[in-house]
Order: sequence, then C-alpha cells, then structure tokens
Amino acid sequence: MADPYLSVKALTKYIKKKFDADPHLRDVYVKGELSNVKIHTSGHIYFTLKDNAARLPAVMFSANAKSVKFRPESGMTVLIRGDVTVYEASGQYQLYAQSMQADGIGDYYLAFEQLKEKLQKEGLFSPAHKKTFPRFPKKIAVITAQTGAAVRDIIITLNRRYPLAKVVLYPTLVQGTGAAPSIVKSIQAANQSDYDVMIVGRGGGSIEDLWAFNEESVARAIFASRIPVISAIGHETDTTIADFVSDLRAATPTAAAELAVPSKTELLDRVLNYRAGMYRTIANSLAKEKAALGRLTSSFPLAYPDRLYRPFIERVERATDSLQREALQQLRRSKERHASVDSQLQSKAPLKRIKQSELDIDQLAKRLDQLMEVHLKNSSHQLSAAMRTLDALSPLKVMDRGYSIPYKDGAVVKSTVQVARGDKLEIALKDGTVKASVEDVIPTSKGDS
Repeated sequence: MADPYLSVKALTKYIKKKFDADPHLRDVYVKGELSNVKIHTSGHIYFTLKDNAARLPAVMFSANAKSVKFRPESGMTVLIRGDVTVYEASGQYQLYAQSMQADGIGDYYLAFEQLKEKLQKEGLFSPAHKKTFPRFPKKIAVITAQTGAAVRDIIITLNRRYPLAKVVLYPTLVQGTGAAPSIVKSIQAANQSDYDVMIVGRGGGSIEDLWAFNEESVARAIFASRIPVISAIGHETDTTIADFVSDLRAATPTAAAELAVPSKTELLDRVLNYRAGMYRTIANSLAKEKAALGRLTSSFPLAYPDRLYRPFIERVERATDSLQREALQQLRRSKERHASVDSQLQSKAPLKRIKQSELDIDQLAKRLDQLMEVHLKNSSHQLSAAMRTLDALSPLKVMDRGYSIPYKDGAVVKSTVQVARGDKLEIALKDGTVKASVEDVIPTSKGDS
C-alpha cells in the first residue's frame, strides 16, 4: 500500500505550482503601506506590505529597484505591480515587486523632496557656501547642450551685453540616461581652467526631461566647483536641486547670461553720468575758488599791499643800521688789537738779533777757512812722503839698475821650476819688452845657494 504522507518539500512544491499556475497571481496590482524596509548593499529591497487587516512579505530585486526614483521608507503608501509565488525555503508566499510608485504625491516629487532634505541637512544650500561673482568676468564657461534655444540665447545675450568676455561652450548631454554623468564631467573639466563664471542649464521640459539636474552627483559637482555657478534650468516655474546648490539661480538661460555679465550700455551710461558728475563737481569747485579769490583780492591787505609789507621794510632798515654799527665797532677793535701787537713786536727788536747772528756766522766762516788751510797743508806733506816711499819701492827703479822681469803667460816667473825648454817668455826691461824662447833650464844647486 502506497505511503499517503507527503514530505514538506513536496507539499511546498505543489503549493508553489498552484500559485504559479493561477493567472490572477501572475500580474497583480497591490496598494499598501511599507513596513520593515531593508535596502541591501546589493541593491535588493526587502519589505512588508500591509494594511489594517493583513501583512504581505515582499522583495524587489536590484534590476527593478533601479527604476524607483525615490528611496522607499517605512510608512510610505505605495502602488506596486508584481507577481505572487511561494518561497520554498521558508514555505511562505510573498510578493515579487516589479515596479513601485508613491501613492498620491508621485515618484519624482518624493525623490526630489528626499534628496532636498538630505542635502539641506548637510549644508549644501547654506548661504555661507555661496561664492561671489566678479563684476567684470573675462572668461565664462557654458555647460549645456550644443544645440537648442538655451545655448543660442545664452551666447547671444553674452555677446550683446558684454562682448569683452570670452565664452567657451562645453557640449553636454542634458537629458536622458547619461545626462547626469555628462554634466558632472563638463563641470569638472571647466574647473581645470581659469574661468570666472560658469553657467549650467538647459531649456524647459517635463520633470523627466529636467531630472538629470535633480541627481545627487550633479548637486555635489556644483557644490565642489571652485568657479561660481549660475543655474539656468527650464522656465521660471521649474526648480531643481541644482538651483538650490548653485551660487546664483536664474529664471531662464537668458536671465543667467544677464546675471553673469554687466551691460555695456549700462556701463557706458554710468561712465557718462560719472563724467557729467565730475564736470559738475569741478565747475562747482572752480566757482567756489573764484569766489574765495574775489573775497581775498578785495580784502584790506591785498587792496593796500604797501601797508602789508611796510613793517617789514622798517625792520630791514633797522637791522641794516644795526649791522653797519656793529661792523664799524668790529673794525675799530681789530685796529686796536693790531696796534697792540705791532708795539709788542717792536719791543722785541728781531733785527738786532739777526745782525748779531750774521756777525757770528762771519767769524765761524773765517775760522773754518783757517782750519781747512792747515788740514790741506798737512795732507800735502803726507802725500809727498808717501810718493817718495812708493817711488823708492817701484820696480822701475830696480830695472834702472839693470834688472829685468820675466813673464810666462802673463804671470811673473819666480823660479826655474816654472819654465821648461821651449817655453816662450816675455822679459820686461826698463825701456821695453823682449820675447825669448827657453833653450835650457839650469837650476841652482843647493850648495850654490
């Protein structure tokens, strides 16, 4: 007999097949309140959908969760489309959500409010972070689509109002799936150059068309920009997260261009007004100075100038008289001092001293002459005696007596050992020299000596 008992697994599979086969559970629309919402790091969303009478476990996988514009939170009432089946591991039936919409206020509005609240708490909208704009920008970066009315209006307005500024367009995707990354990339690229102002925007459209400017990445890129940013997104009634983060919000792209640069017409009018004001100020100053000059010229001192400097003439004359008297007194005192010095000099009689000195010099000169004469006589006697002695010792006197002096090679021959046979000798006599050749050398024997 067959076993009538089923396993838990078999029963669960049977129930699951019943659920899957039911056409009413394959595509269901359910409205309820979110509870126990858990968003996994993988992107899956686990939650419970409930009402006043029942609770339904549910899951939304990441592939479908990416299409949800807002962040699901407990307490929200939502509209969900999906299918119901059994999760075999727990034996529970659950709802597999394929789409989720906020009930009443709409997905985009809810996502907008959630991100706005988040960034506001972080301080991204704070006026303290708003950058100031230069009064006369030199370079302007425009972040928008390459074609369309927005870019045309911005460039035409900038060139019309302030042609001195250089305008550089960064062609950017501003609508669709890749719009947010394209906007972020353009903002970051512009920050690599030396722009004074950046305009970020696009023309009007639906909330879906403008949604790229409500993305968190775009908001943070604008906040991080070192270049002051003017947002110009949609029409005047359109408001995006980018408008709150930007340093200045313009109602339209044209208005953004007008806010970015001054008007050359207004500047010219201001310059003309300044010039007219300067002319008026100068004219008023000249009129005041002329009036003051007239008052001065008609005043008593200038009307009678001789009376003005008459006291000074009298002072000069008195000073001149005093100077002359002082000069005469000084001259008189100098003469008196000169006479006194001359009298003292005469009393000293320097001429007498000079004459006595001349007499002394004459006597000393005569004495010197006498001493020199005596010295010369003594020196003459000494010289005569020396010459007599020198003459007595002169070899010429010896030669007068018949002696001669032999020379060999210029040296006096004093011994026979200095010559040999055949040597040439020069013999000096009293009256001349004899050249001779030695035929023989006969030395004196020791006994003869």
